[in-house]
Amino acid sequence: MSVAQAIEQKLRQLKLGRMQAVVASAIAQAEEHQLGYGEFLDELLAEELLGRHENQIRRRLAQAHFPYAATLEQFDWQARPELKRAVMMRYFDSAFVEKAGGLILIGPSGLGKTHLAVAIGTRMVQLGYSVRFLTAQQLANQVLAAPDRAAVSALLQGLLRCQLLILDEFGYLSVDPQLGPVLYELVSGRYGHGATVITSNKSLTTWGELVGGDSTLMMAILDRLLHHGEVFYLRGASYRLRGKAAVGLPPMSEPTRTGLPSGEEARHAPGA
Repeated sequence: MSVAQAIEQKLRQLKLGRMQAVVASAIAQAEEHQLGYGEFLDELLAEELLGRHENQIRRRLAQAHFPYAATLEQFDWQARPELKRAVMMRYFDSAFVEKAGGLILIGPSGLGKTHLAVAIGTRMVQLGYSVRFLTAQQLANQVLAAPDRAAVSALLQGLLRCQLLILDEFGYLSVDPQLGPVLYELVSGRYGHGATVITSNKSLTTWGELVGGDSTLMMAILDRLLHHGEVFYLRGASYRLRGKAAVGLPPMSEPTRTGLPSGEEARHAPGA
């Protein structure tokens, strides 16, 4: 057995997979460039650390449950001039999570709200944060399927622990009134402790209807979301209908900025 094979065997026993995979080429490179023992060991250990970091990111991406892969670079900013790239970049920075910020993206289907949310979540995974993605309907289904209050509390604990929570498609489907108090408990529990992103096709003025008409409860939820957060409205035609004739479809109405009380609209407008 050669020295390289003996080293590989020991690395396998120590479960140092990345080092085992590259040690043969690392030895050859060290001999070619006449590296010292310290330099050789440093490069080998750097490879192992890199491998572990990549594995950690893969695990966190899987745990986030993103519906698909999306990045900031893939977003079509020219199609959404109401969103300023420089302004949105603040949500791709670690400060967004560290300050337990809030972000609400509102607009019709197909404008890229989910894409932006997933891109933000992916960036935070890369920065080492724990992220969880789920739709409002998934949350509602899990709450309704819970056999008792203890099960609901266990569900909430998982969503409260993650450093960034993304709640997608709030308002796309009718939500059971039971979700209102649970949503308040979730947002209230994350307030000041974890960042939250919500996407919706409904203006903020109609959010009370989504939780059984309890406007007081929804105002309490929004108060916590927007204290350290902002809301952005997206406009325009759906990406999915680009270049296609919308035969038989009624024109899509654009969301208005009436989702905030008078005077608040300008403060939470993109670029404000």
